[in-house]
Amino acid sequence: MDGLDMCYAQFNYPEYDFQIIEAETVAYSQEWKDRLKNSIFLPAEKLQELHSDYGFFLGEEVNRFIQGKTVKHVDCIASHGHTVFHNPERRYTLQIGHGAAIAAKTRIRTVCDFRAQDVILGGEGAPLVPVGDQLLFPQYDACLNLGGFSNISFDRNGKRIAFDICPVNIVLNFIAKLENQEFDRDGALAQRGKVITHLLKKINELEYYSMSPPKSLGIEWCITHIFPLIEHSEESSDNLLATFTRHIAEKIAETINKNQIKSVLATGGGVKNRFLMTLIQSKTNAEILIPDEKLIDFKEALIFAFMGMLRLENQVNVFSSVTGAVRNHCSGIVYES
Repeated sequence: MDGLDMCYAQFNYPEYDFQIIEAETVAYSQEWKDRLKNSIFLPAEKLQELHSDYGFFLGEEVNRFIQGKTVKHVDCIASHGHTVFHNPERRYTLQIGHGAAIAAKTRIRTVCDFRAQDVILGGEGAPLVPVGDQLLFPQYDACLNLGGFSNISFDRNGKRIAFDICPVNIVLNFIAKLENQEFDRDGALAQRGKVITHLLKKINELEYYSMSPPKSLGIEWCITHIFPLIEHSEESSDNLLATFTRHIAEKIAETINKNQIKSVLATGGGVKNRFLMTLIQSKTNAEILIPDEKLIDFKEALIFAFMGMLRLENQVNVFSSVTGAVRNHCSGIVYES
């Protein structure tokens, strides 16, 4: 919900080295924020309409990006889309933003819908970035992403393992908005709050945290397990932010320590929360490395571009060891221009 990330990247196949040439985040208008936020409540016909409208919007933004940047040649557009539903237990997931509309608007071949095939094959459909973690960033023991949710990937016994650790910005922003703030800048509100011990204990003991991977989280899990605890609490927003920030730090550090990880590449918007990063570092001896801002902000966009490239080369871009699918596979639907 923070905006549309666009990344113009070049890959040398099959060496797997890369270059981010241009990148930009476009903030959503209030209208688009409202439409995307309310998408989970739409009837089928209206949701299908939004699927198409959002695809044309993405195509328009890509055209604007290409015209305003030094973009000389595009082999394909790889689009993640906006997740509306994600319920792998019941074998469905939905990312809107029709690839056919993007291809029609841009006249560029478009690859999209990367998650659905994995869910049909019995996988979690998430996280998908570990293929890029392994092939593009082999110098790190693990890659940690702090976005709406935190996820981590690392090699174990010759296989890539990855899973969602816990919610991050999806909950922190929810609490910050109670104070009419879009987000808790630098963790300043959390830093001045006090941890609510009984609430922290209750959140830490949620069943998800005792499950073994592969496993993933979605908005539905937060709606069921987290948001009610916040909405029914009489505690201040500062204290709620302090508590949930501590929860995030403990769960991430616990994962790093349990798996004896020594070096971690940390990216995603949550990395800019200084208080959170200080808390995580205080709870682990692992070296947590934060790259330049372009990679912090656009690593996931970069890797979805990489997944699109692998799809066009008919190479595996989803690992069954990560998602729990019945086999490795090459995922993504291709729409020709």
